[in-house]
Amino acid sequence: MSLKNFNFEIDSDGIALVTFDSPGKSMNVISADVMADFDTLTTKIASDDNVKGVVITSGKDAFCAGADLSELGGSAAELAKLPEDEMKAKLFEQCFRLNKTFRALETCGKPIAAAINGLALGGGFEIALACHYRVMPSDNSKAKLGLPEAMVGVLPGGGGTQRLPRLVGLMNAAPILLQGKQIDANTALAQGIVHAVVPMAELVAKAKELVKENKLESKQPWDADKFRFPGGGPYHPAGAQMFGAASPMLRKTTYGNYPAQRYILSCVYEGAQVSMDNAIEIESRYFTKLMLRPESRNMIRSIFLSKQALDKGGRRPASQKKGEIKKVGVIGAGFMGAGIATVSVQAGIEIVLIDATQEGAEKGKQHAMDYFAGGVKRGKVSQEKADKLATMITPTTDYALLKDVDLVVEAVFENSELKHKITKMAEDVIPAGAVFGSNTSSIPITSLATASARPEQYIGIHFFSPVEKMNLVEIIMGEKTGDYALSRAIDFVTKIKKTPIVVADTRGFYANRCVMRFIGEGMNMLAEGIKPALIENATKMAGMPVGPLSLQDEVALDLGVKLIKQTKADLGADYKPSPTEPILFKMVEEYERFGRKNGKGFYDYPAEKGQPKRLWPELEQFAPGGKYAEDQPSADEIKDRILYTQALEAARCMEEGIVQDPREADVGSILGWGFAPYTGGALSFIDTVGAAAFVKRADELAKAYGEQFAVPALLREMAKKGETFYGRFGGEAVAA
Repeated sequence: MSLKNFNFEIDSDGIALVTFDSPGKSMNVISADVMADFDTLTTKIASDDNVKGVVITSGKDAFCAGADLSELGGSAAELAKLPEDEMKAKLFEQCFRLNKTFRALETCGKPIAAAINGLALGGGFEIALACHYRVMPSDNSKAKLGLPEAMVGVLPGGGGTQRLPRLVGLMNAAPILLQGKQIDANTALAQGIVHAVVPMAELVAKAKELVKENKLESKQPWDADKFRFPGGGPYHPAGAQMFGAASPMLRKTTYGNYPAQRYILSCVYEGAQVSMDNAIEIESRYFTKLMLRPESRNMIRSIFLSKQALDKGGRRPASQKKGEIKKVGVIGAGFMGAGIATVSVQAGIEIVLIDATQEGAEKGKQHAMDYFAGGVKRGKVSQEKADKLATMITPTTDYALLKDVDLVVEAVFENSELKHKITKMAEDVIPAGAVFGSNTSSIPITSLATASARPEQYIGIHFFSPVEKMNLVEIIMGEKTGDYALSRAIDFVTKIKKTPIVVADTRGFYANRCVMRFIGEGMNMLAEGIKPALIENATKMAGMPVGPLSLQDEVALDLGVKLIKQTKADLGADYKPSPTEPILFKMVEEYERFGRKNGKGFYDYPAEKGQPKRLWPELEQFAPGGKYAEDQPSADEIKDRILYTQALEAARCMEEGIVQDPREADVGSILGWGFAPYTGGALSFIDTVGAAAFVKRADELAKAYGEQFAVPALLREMAKKGETFYGRFGGEAVAA
């Protein structure tokens, strides 16, 4: 028996230990090669009389991370070239292969146990579910079980939608299947997913013990004569209540934008009414159907493949090698600076945290300590670890302590003169090889770099708030920024486990330009007399996480006013005011409504925790004549306005060379401000609609609502040629 990815050895009791250990890879994934090996293994186990039972484990730290999505996407792309009927038949055949193999394993007549030594996600968890017995370690916090497929637009294709609900019922299975929730060993034991939790050193021995005992007589619960669906199936009174509530609850959270979740529910509902043999066929048919949808292809490409490539430093210049960042200076210990310090020390980077006063610097360190304390309370980190992380932050006013840093991140408020002053003070001290980065959110890097004695080592490193939660970082290249500075910035951003995108220098860069279009269109609609509740709700129906008025509250109205004033000062006579600026200025200067931070903005925020925010009742004053329009637009009209204004700005950024890679534009739009993830990102949205159809609709919107919907020449040219962004500009990791 020849195996590439598994080791196979039989002990004196006839129990085969199968160790999943793909050569040359840090983590096991299910690829075509692995599936071929699994077929061979299953045949061997079933046919060899010397094999009395089997324990499956991993030779790596993790058990298995699931399917190789890059291979899956490439396969779908190849099949798309075939005639439709042939393509669907071959795709189903590929999808059903894994299900058929797992079913053969669990019905082979011999006891099979999974010794789950670490993380088991997707297909890895499904391997374990196809085993009769499952054991997890009590002393490995990284050992988790999960089915995250829905988060990247697909569904579990190895029986996960059938076996998990049959083990734990719909109520317990739903968060794992629909939300990608991961569970630890103790939770898995309590829910009956695993049969034992033991120390890692005893894991395989315990699995062999269960195989020898074989209390289930080599038969899964669902193959037993008197099997009953936990909590009741679709036609049981209790089950009917759960199944009946699941669909509207899903609709409430997804607005029908995510077919993967809808298909998963269908798999569970339909599969629960038939035998397992029929149920896995139902799952594979839905998987096939899902792979033909643009949402799945786009989400796989952007959320998984493109993001993964960028996380690995995919935009590093060819002339540069990966380096190590050990010590960083953060200047400005406010909310942003403290957040940058927090995520940096978590990644093992020593931090010098500088502020104008020692009190301010200490307050910034306290922010990090409070964050770590929260982790201790939630059981995410030990007290010993939290204490150690705190010692890695040195709060100070002394710039001399920057003498041995690898990089500086300036995070003071948006004032060009102050930033110029700080640049000079830092450069007097930092080593020759250190790079200076500014966390400015809007001021052009080329302008700020005029204060630098070494502008080739000056770069923008723009974090998003709150730093601890937001995973995108824009790296901005000034006119004189060199490849070395870019490479060092990528070293830093990837080390702190953020996703870097590289953008050219312009006011607002990429993300904030698009965000301002999003927020601006919300205020445009308010100024037209459209009811704010309709604006906010239709925006969420479009797939955005929050409405534009809510987002403006989060980023702060007074900050918006400050940025307008700074931009006016910088641009002088070239400044073009927005028609909705008076709304912002009146909210801030007359009503002192700054947003969530002072409890009042476009929304009122109650002081009591847990109480919902509510739209400010006096927003009607901003409508024409102080009255909302009698005729309100449809939700679809608002959805188009919201999505198109952002996508058009992303297209302008491509046209201007602000973003040069469609992968970065898409990943940046999803991670940076939550552009409807089901679309795959702002440019994938245009590609999916089709350039010609998109331009036609944009022209209609421009005629009705204004120049914010003006189509850039690049996009009009693409429409004439029938081009897509990924076709014209390339971008690796294209899944469709």
